[in-house]
Amino acid sequence: MEKKDLASTLSQNEYPGRGIIAGKSEDGKYAVAAYWIMGRSENSRNRVFVEEGDGIKTQAFDPSKLTDPSLIIYSPVKVLPGITVVTNGDQTDTAWDGLKKGLTFEQSLRSRKFEPDAPNFTPRISAALHVENSKYDITLSILKSDDGDENGTNRFTFAYENPAAGTGRYIHTYMQNGNPLPSFSGEPEKVELKGNIDELTERIWNNLNEDNKVSLFVRYIEIATGKTETRIVNKNKYVESRHANA
Repeated sequence: MEKKDLASTLSQNEYPGRGIIAGKSEDGKYAVAAYWIMGRSENSRNRVFVEEGDGIKTQAFDPSKLTDPSLIIYSPVKVLPGITVVTNGDQTDTAWDGLKKGLTFEQSLRSRKFEPDAPNFTPRISAALHVENSKYDITLSILKSDDGDENGTNRFTFAYENPAAGTGRYIHTYMQNGNPLPSFSGEPEKVELKGNIDELTERIWNNLNEDNKVSLFVRYIEIATGKTETRIVNKNKYVESRHANA
């Protein structure tokens, strides 16, 4: 699979929706996770990322304008020893609970399906970054309707052992803008990861559609030690949050 330029891949898609990138830094030292949300409605755009323990949660920027929290308020990132879970919905909790019980990532998500937001039936996209004993593996999952048929669920799991330095796997909810929105199709895209955490954060944020982007989370996990460094960017606050965990 061809490795794509990340900036071009993002800038050429007006509405990929929610996106996850999981990969390895250019210098090979860090596991890389990125997650962002976009929105077309006022309700979807009325959000920010805030830190919650080792992870993050979504929160209404203006609580008075929040209309339906069911599919937009959740914890996108949760952490277990050696495992970082990143998803686009409340299946974060499902995967986190299953992994704690000894299930695999795939088994943990068997009880879930796509979101009940007809006619889009937004896919549930999820990632698990396994960093332990200087080893690093990635698992990505997508749960989607069967070409818009709400009675059928298609489940795809992609596992990447010891990913190559400077390479990310990118999965997103929608192929492009539309009505209804067309679900992501195919294997996660292979994209080039360059630079340190600040450079990657800037590259992603600056190339997401200006009108539709809402919030971005980026984390670098040092593979040798497990130490983390995090960036959060919220359009609604026009500020960037920086955090390092020794």
